Amino acid sequence: MAVHSSIWQEQTQANARFPLEKAQDADTGKNAVQNYSLSPNDHFRLDVQSRSDGSKYAELVLHSQLDREEQPQFLLILSAEDGGVPKRTGTAKLKINVLDANDNAPCFRQSLYKAKLTENSRLETLVTTVEANDQDLGSNAQVTYSFSEVPENVLSSFKLNKHTGKLTVAGTIDYEEERSFEISIKATDGGGLSDYCKVMVEVEDRNDNTPEVMLTSLTSPLPEDSPQDTVVALFSVTDQDSGENGRTSCTIETNLPFTLIASENNYYQLVTQQPLDREGVPEYNITITATDWGSPRLTSTRIINVQISDVNDNVPVFEKPTYEMQLWENNIPGLLIGLVQAKDPDKDKNAKVTYSLLPGKVSDQPVSSYVSINSETGNLYAIRAVDYEQVKEFHVTVRAVDSGSPPLSSEVMVRVVVVDENDNAPFILYPLQNGTSPSNDLVPRGAEAGYLVTKVVAVDRDSGQNSWLSYELLKATEPGLFSVGAQNGEVKTTRPISKRDTLKQKLIIGVRDNGHPPQSTSAALSILLVDGFSDPYMKMVEIPKEEVVGEEDRTLTMYLVICLAVIFSIFLVSMLAFVAIKIQKRRKFIESSALNLPVGPNFPENCGDADGGSLSRAYNYEVCLAGGSLSSEFRFLRPLFPVISVEPAQSQGPQRISSGSQEVPGHAAEGQLMSQARGAASEDAAARPGGPGGTGNQPITANANLGQNDWLSYQ
Repeated sequence: MAVHSSIWQEQTQANARFPLEKAQDADTGKNAVQNYSLSPNDHFRLDVQSRSDGSKYAELVLHSQLDREEQPQFLLILSAEDGGVPKRTGTAKLKINVLDANDNAPCFRQSLYKAKLTENSRLETLVTTVEANDQDLGSNAQVTYSFSEVPENVLSSFKLNKHTGKLTVAGTIDYEEERSFEISIKATDGGGLSDYCKVMVEVEDRNDNTPEVMLTSLTSPLPEDSPQDTVVALFSVTDQDSGENGRTSCTIETNLPFTLIASENNYYQLVTQQPLDREGVPEYNITITATDWGSPRLTSTRIINVQISDVNDNVPVFEKPTYEMQLWENNIPGLLIGLVQAKDPDKDKNAKVTYSLLPGKVSDQPVSSYVSINSETGNLYAIRAVDYEQVKEFHVTVRAVDSGSPPLSSEVMVRVVVVDENDNAPFILYPLQNGTSPSNDLVPRGAEAGYLVTKVVAVDRDSGQNSWLSYELLKATEPGLFSVGAQNGEVKTTRPISKRDTLKQKLIIGVRDNGHPPQSTSAALSILLVDGFSDPYMKMVEIPKEEVVGEEDRTLTMYLVICLAVIFSIFLVSMLAFVAIKIQKRRKFIESSALNLPVGPNFPENCGDADGGSLSRAYNYEVCLAGGSLSSEFRFLRPLFPVISVEPAQSQGPQRISSGSQEVPGHAAEGQLMSQARGAASEDAAARPGGPGGTGNQPITANANLGQNDWLSYQ
């Protein structure tokens, strides 16, 4: 059986005709091919036509549109039948191939794809694969994939394989920036037909963000006297992650005087919980640690610097509890003695210290007259020269005051020790060297070697080694006869005295101290060599007149001074006793006169006329004269006590009381009184044993009426 092939386009319109090959039959006429037939099918039919010569031919007619996707090929049987008897037929296979036409668009298997993607996924991570089918053939079935109108963040984050449809990660996927993506993908075949689908990518959060501390307010510097619960800082903690990854907690170090108080919306307060001390810790670097609850947990820190401002809460403190300084005597004024220094642990003006001296006394004089202090540096200066022999040491109180508000102060005692200089020469106490009669020491001629003649006593007002004295014999009449103890000043004989030795020996003793440079003085001694110590012998000693005048015993002056002092003391005691006795007698006399005073006509001479303006007064004069004192002058004394004169009852005038201050007697009355007193004294002296030359004191009393009521005592 012959096979005939034909090709039809699937998009061929209905009633399209395709002429078939004519069947060959050797017969003619009716025996020739009379009819054609086609096996049954749904798309083709035969249309038999006759030519002008009566031959038959057939055309293949398409009565319904072909669809390659449904049936890409048709196998039909074409039969040719003649008109003879019996009829003969011939068949041929008709193979019809349907050519593809791009009549089918690509088609995605699903219109919506969903995928989950963890943030921070690596590049080239497969998100999903989209797939579209095209029933066409060949190039019409070749599908390519592409993004369709997607935003820029999709293009930067994802990549689509145009041949396979694989969607992969091409950039950074950050949950905090984009939590989901909606991607539109287009599938296009070779003929230009396309289909669309949508991919929903949900980003899953990872704990990839550390907590962040945001400082809202900060108080710095902070006063060190701030009370507890003072708010130092206010801050918040945020985490861009979600869920447990975004839940945070906050802590600080435990050894700080601060604590955290949590408030709403992840806000925290940093407050004080203990007293602050700038001098101990001037600043704090507080580390705030924020931690989330994700897995793994992430932590962030922030350091807050809090400066502590100063408050004047510390007094100045001296470097030493007490100071001791040395000052050489005879210093120059303005000399630096030493330095006192106090430190204040406060800051700035609170730490600025000024110095001053507190009032005090040094030898009954203000301390400020001896020393001064520099208020800025604390240097102590001597204002004047100091003498060790007058002031050996003194104390100064220094006050240090800071400049804070209120100012705080402290005090320290400074002991200034005056250091002695060798500025005083030794002074000879014995024998006296005062220029009076020199002393003579007696030495018996029978004295043996080592006989103690005398001892030179000297002192030095200096102290220490400056007052250590040494003695030496500088000059002697007989150099080998006497020696002087270097330490005690004892003058002794070094050999027995011979008759050839001079009667009068003169020694010059030198006394020197141990200072630098040394000071010295000398003493002169006169020694008489005698056979005995009795006064008659001393009178018989023949000494040249010029030597006697120059070498008398100087101790006589001291003895005379002592005798005069004793005599003066006895005289003073006697005078006091005498005055006391006299006062006692006057008191007794006044008492007896007041009790026995007569009133009336018995004493007319003592009563005066009140109207006449003159009133007689009685005066008692007591005179004590020593032997040979007849030519002494009287001396008028003021009355010792007033005399009361009582007038008669019949007196018309008012009674008067005379005081001790009255008129002084006239010259005439005074002369008369003097004559009477002298006469009485002469008679008394003649009647006294021994006559005018007799010894002893006898009181003489004279009475006279004068114009004053006074008692006068004469001596």
